[in-house]
Order: sequence, then C-alpha cells, then structure tokens
Amino acid sequence: MGDYLKKYISLVKEKNVLNALAESHLEALKLIESILPNQENYSYSEGKWTIKEVLIHCMDTERIFCTRALSFARGETQPSQSFDENKYATNSEANLRLLSDIKEEWINLRSSTISLFKNFSSNKLFSKGIMPAGELTVNDIGIAICGHSLHHLFIIKERYLK
Repeated sequence: MGDYLKKYISLVKEKNVLNALAESHLEALKLIESILPNQENYSYSEGKWTIKEVLIHCMDTERIFCTRALSFARGETQPSQSFDENKYATNSEANLRLLSDIKEEWINLRSSTISLFKNFSSNKLFSKGIMPAGELTVNDIGIAICGHSLHHLFIIKERYLK
C-alpha cells in the first residue's frame, strides 16, 4: 500500500468502516456549515484549489474509491487505474456551484457510500484488489475514504478558515 494511503488510513481512529464513514460525515457537515459565503471561493495561494474545489475533489475521490471497492468485492482482478486529480478539479466547475448544492451532494454521496459498505459481507470487506498505490482490502478503501476527507478538512481548517 502506498504511503499516501497509509497516511489517510492512519488518520482514522475508528476501524469499523461504517462507524468511520458516519463519524467523518458528521465532521464534514459541521465544517461545511461553518464556511461563510465570502470564503467559498477562497484559495490560500496562487494555483491552489478553492474550498469548493477541495470539497468536490473529496467527493470525486470517494466515488472513484467506491467503484474500486465494488470491483474488488465483486472479484475483479484487473488493477484499477489512477486518475489525474488536478484535471478533475479543473473540470469540476466547482466555483460556479452553490455551497448548499455541494453540501446536498455530499450528504447524498456519503449516504450511498454507507449503503454500499453496509451491504458488503464480512468476507467481502476483506476481499483484496490492486489500486495504483498497491494491494488493499475493500475495508481499507472505506477507511481511506474517511481519512482522505479528514485530511482535506484539516487543510481547510488550517489554511482556509484561519
């Protein structure tokens, strides 16, 4: 497993994937609700993403990771492909969207993610597959989803909302 995924997984203290998804969801909503209108399109430095772009990036990554988790649980043996997160952010049109719409999408996406993981049996949660960062279990992917969003929420708090 790649160092960046280990870093994300290490941020999550709760190792039950459903509890971790629920807890990180509540943290995200609390943060999103604290963002003021004049902060939504703020970038702390030239070339850095805005808050909205960071939130969309988290959702894009969650969708991609869910697809990987589903494919591993279903027995896919082909390694999953990497994606260009910067190209996704550039093409997201995040700054044209209302933060309230992004929040609604976050709620719907996380609800769908929880549903997906809720319906994996214990056996399927420990199915393995190959991601660009190396071999992971379905459960690892769920925890990485949480850690990835927590990482970015921390960055928003530290660099954007001071």
